[in-house]
Amino acid sequence: MAFQLMGFSEVWWQQLMSGVMLLLILLVAFIGNLLIIMVSTFDQRLHNPMYFFLKHLSFLDLCYILVTLPKAIVSNVTHSSSISLWGCILQVFLVVFLACTEMALLTVMSYDRYVAICRPLHYEVIMKRGACINMVTYSWFSGGASGILHTATTFSLPLQASRLVHQFFCEIPQLLKLSCSDEYLAEVGAVAVTSSLSFICFITIVLSYIHIFSTVLKIPSPLGIGALEENWIEHTIPLGQWVITYLQRDSKSTRMLPRTGDK
Repeated sequence: MAFQLMGFSEVWWQQLMSGVMLLLILLVAFIGNLLIIMVSTFDQRLHNPMYFFLKHLSFLDLCYILVTLPKAIVSNVTHSSSISLWGCILQVFLVVFLACTEMALLTVMSYDRYVAICRPLHYEVIMKRGACINMVTYSWFSGGASGILHTATTFSLPLQASRLVHQFFCEIPQLLKLSCSDEYLAEVGAVAVTSSLSFICFITIVLSYIHIFSTVLKIPSPLGIGALEENWIEHTIPLGQWVITYLQRDSKSTRMLPRTGDK
């Protein structure tokens, strides 16, 4: 049993160009995230909670691109877009696992900045190494639980004989379109739970930075402005990009769930 993934084009030279472009994206992302991981690991000056969390975020990004892009590159170059059932199951699990872990970790990072700016005297007590490790562990655990939940509910449904997936990787909304059953209640419930938790994480991040900005702006000195600029450049912009990307992907997946009336 295998699935056929849809490529970017059926024209051979366009497939080749797509493969080359994806390879360049893969190399840039791989090298960039690997450098962040290496520098934050071996530079003693960066052994603090912020860079500890950033290292895990870079590792998540690295894993995410390795889960989705290599198969797409091979498919475009070799014109072979098939993926086995177990390969598809593993890909779905890892994509959801990494995305949900990422969202939880972004929330932890915003809390770290909140404590650093708004409660600096308690920072070393609250953000001890043990507490940081526990936060990261809980983030990975929540992502794993979400991955198992979504994977189990998706592949418990019977599938049609046609196994063409209209995406370059195994994506849950596209897989649900291949189902022979109209019973999507389990997966809809899983999406609702994940979306609710993601929304809570997003609100927590927003509230954290509202407190951060309000605290920094109350400091009538260049030091306060410098702290605001440092946090904006080093933390807020990357977080904003990751949050927007995740919410767009989650919103898209929710909208693409098939309805009973579409059958």
